[in-house]
Amino acid sequence: MITRLLVANRGEIARRVFATCRALGVATVAVHSDADADAPFVAEADHAVRLPGNTPAETYLRIDLVLDAARRSGADAVHPGYGFLAENAEFAAAVTDAGLTWVGPSAKAIAAMGDKMAAKALLADAGVPMLPTWTDPDQVTAFPVLVKASAGGGGRGMRIVRDAAGLAEAVAGARREAAAAFGDGTVFIERYVERGRHVEVQIFGDTRGTIVALGVRDCSVQRRHQKIVEEAPGVLPDEVRERLHSAAVAAGRAVDYVGAGTVEFLLAPDGQVHFLEMNTRLQVEHPVTELTTGLDLVRLQLLVADGEPLPVPATPVPQGHAIEVRLCAEEPAEGFRPATGTLHRFAIPGVDAEFGPTRGLRLDSGVVDGSTVSVHYDSMLAKLVAWAPTRTEAARALAGALARAELHGVATNRDLLVRVLRSGEFAAADVDTGFLDRHPEVFAPLLPAEQLPLAALAAALSGAAARRAAAPVLAGLPSGWRNVPAVPQVTRFTDIEIHYRLTRTNTLAEWARTGPLLTDSVEERAPLDSELPVVELVSADPDRVVLDVDGVRRAFRVHRVGSSVFVDGPDGAASLTELPRLPRPTAALAAGSLLAPLPGAVTRVHVEVGQRVAAGDLLLTLEAMKLEHPVLAPADGVVAELPVAPGGQVETGAVLAVVDPEEDPQ
Repeated sequence: MITRLLVANRGEIARRVFATCRALGVATVAVHSDADADAPFVAEADHAVRLPGNTPAETYLRIDLVLDAARRSGADAVHPGYGFLAENAEFAAAVTDAGLTWVGPSAKAIAAMGDKMAAKALLADAGVPMLPTWTDPDQVTAFPVLVKASAGGGGRGMRIVRDAAGLAEAVAGARREAAAAFGDGTVFIERYVERGRHVEVQIFGDTRGTIVALGVRDCSVQRRHQKIVEEAPGVLPDEVRERLHSAAVAAGRAVDYVGAGTVEFLLAPDGQVHFLEMNTRLQVEHPVTELTTGLDLVRLQLLVADGEPLPVPATPVPQGHAIEVRLCAEEPAEGFRPATGTLHRFAIPGVDAEFGPTRGLRLDSGVVDGSTVSVHYDSMLAKLVAWAPTRTEAARALAGALARAELHGVATNRDLLVRVLRSGEFAAADVDTGFLDRHPEVFAPLLPAEQLPLAALAAALSGAAARRAAAPVLAGLPSGWRNVPAVPQVTRFTDIEIHYRLTRTNTLAEWARTGPLLTDSVEERAPLDSELPVVELVSADPDRVVLDVDGVRRAFRVHRVGSSVFVDGPDGAASLTELPRLPRPTAALAAGSLLAPLPGAVTRVHVEVGQRVAAGDLLLTLEAMKLEHPVLAPADGVVAELPVAPGGQVETGAVLAVVDPEEDPQ
């Protein structure tokens, strides 16, 4: 019987497993990198063992270090979570050989499904339908195709290629990305289906030969081939659902599957089902299955690993509907570029439970207030899941909770997720893997541009209130008050400048704005805009401002961290940076400088100094947070400087290249 479990993973999945362990009375062990030393999952474990280093290759991918941690901590079992070593047959075998209980399928089953080409051949013999697949790029005869990593998943090492000209570079890039994420750069190529839906079946097996299907999930809304919205049950005809269940169980039987696994399929517009892959682990999206079945899948994993029979005799009938979103630290409008930094506030209202199968609003998070989002790991911060009797209710509740969340300090995909959940196409279940490509409108921020001045006004008034509250004398007087009104007070932010004047009774006498600020020259500033709503100040405190806007009251929550001001209002959130009244001089960058958007490693440099480039040309490739990020020429010009070389590490703001927009002197 398992008494002390080591989780060979990090973040929210480690916390998720620990939650079930606490309920079952199983002691827990965390392993952690130096970057994760202060992470919530480490604090919640009964025991924790340091893995010296920061990168996955130094820490979470080291089988020897993880096994040594199990020995030193007295663990008698290992749960791999997902990602890292979760689908590594060598790791599963090493755990078993060390005399520990492995919470997962056999090493043989992992190996069979881990070699995705061999898995396709095996399951094709078992009657599971397949897509045309190639291992040699020269053999590809039809496009479009999808280049995929043979090891791991999560969208890493995947590229859509629509013609032969781009295939070689796509294969090379996929190999590099897969090697960085999984330690294995093997890739293959399969036919890409336009407007396909990504659906999957959760299966579970035990050591007695029982294999059951626990329902179908729809995970079609994706970015960079990684799921961001998942739901159960998938909205499908009963006949298609039955075919998926049968094919998934057949896949499990073909490898004598034990434990939790997911068989993924592509559903074509014509109703044909094609096998994609089998993930021999717990999936990120498992909570939607838990909420619609009432089952704790981690509990079932531990029972089956202990040799107990699976207490699920048949496929359960789903109850209600559950939708999950992956809240990630990234910039959707910038190609989903990952974001790093300190998460100053992480607060989501109305959460009913964390990590457990309790129905309602569930939060599975790897972060808390003050957490650092590191460049070394995946950008996912948390999963928010809503269960309701109907799909419409679940989507509305989830969108509402996300919209009201306070997410300060790191850019996230929150606004995009809310817009997806509130879109008419999602409401009609008209989704597929190309959903985001066809709907650029969902990339717009929730806060309309015309509402930014109100958020900035709230930020300015809260700042004035904070200064008055801290004043050593005459704190009761309104900020900037004079016996004879003179000029308004001015608060400058990076993108907007607010002018306002308060009366003796602390009411708003007038306000205006300028912006965006393109110059420090007063003569060249944008003209003052007074064509704004009629606003009355109801109340202003350092952390809350209430305004009456054209007769409608609006409350704004304001949170300050240094010069950063985060404003959450009824129409959306704004992140502002207040500028100092007397800024210090700084060195000017050369025109055409391209700066690193986040820390990372330069993997390839595609141009040379003196080379003529056109707008959009690929200059170099930056690897960060397990993904490759292209750096493109902003305009036509000549490469004037390349201060970094392949393999070089850069910090945020470092100059990667300088493109001189002037004509080539040659």
